[in-house]
Amino acid sequence: MRWLNWRVYLGTGLIGLSVVLYVVHYLVFKDPHHIFIYMLGDVAFVPLEVLIVTIVIHELLSTREKRAMLKKLNMVIGAFFSEVGTRLLETFARLDPHWEMVRRDLVLKEKLSDEEFRRLGQRVKSYKCSISPKPADLAELHELLLPKRPFLLALLENPNLLEHETFTDLLWAVFHLMEELENRAEFTGLPDTDYQHLAGDIKRAYSLLIAEWLEYMKHLKDEYPYLFSLAIRTNPFDPDASLIVK
Repeated sequence: MRWLNWRVYLGTGLIGLSVVLYVVHYLVFKDPHHIFIYMLGDVAFVPLEVLIVTIVIHELLSTREKRAMLKKLNMVIGAFFSEVGTRLLETFARLDPHWEMVRRDLVLKEKLSDEEFRRLGQRVKSYKCSISPKPADLAELHELLLPKRPFLLALLENPNLLEHETFTDLLWAVFHLMEELENRAEFTGLPDTDYQHLAGDIKRAYSLLIAEWLEYMKHLKDEYPYLFSLAIRTNPFDPDASLIVK
């Protein structure tokens, strides 16, 4: 209510000031015809001003602000892959008996066009992974994710992630998998239904992770070629990848 009163007082004051200035103009020049001509001209310009200010300029500023925010978000995504994402991909890939089907597509080359990235993205989204984790695999994932809890929590607390829905979904999937693993005392002797449940959690995170990784690779290629070169040389899907430049 205080917010409303403040704006009401401001609007009333500005209107009153305008009336006072028009009265002064009339008292000085005694020319109401001149006053109404300019008043009508000013009022006629208002719709055009609304169009220019609220639509054109606002849209330009919003687009620029969104691009800057997405650029910062891609820095966050880069930190995620550097800290935990790439190792998760490697671990998930080892659990996927059919990973050769998707690996061939994801051995990236430096000369990839936007169209090729688009086609790769479509194939990745249609890929149905098949994972049947063993107790040792679950223990490995648990050891990998548990130390990363503070890091993942810090990412989830970032309000700007609302602008990047797919990465937010990925974080929730990884965080959920971590909690599922963390709340089990051991991974041996579980019923088959529980193993199937955990396999479903892994597949959800795996599918989202592959798609997000590919999107991030495209961003690096477009914006940071030197980082894209490093990413290719450390590609978790390329068994022949080598950090050494040959």
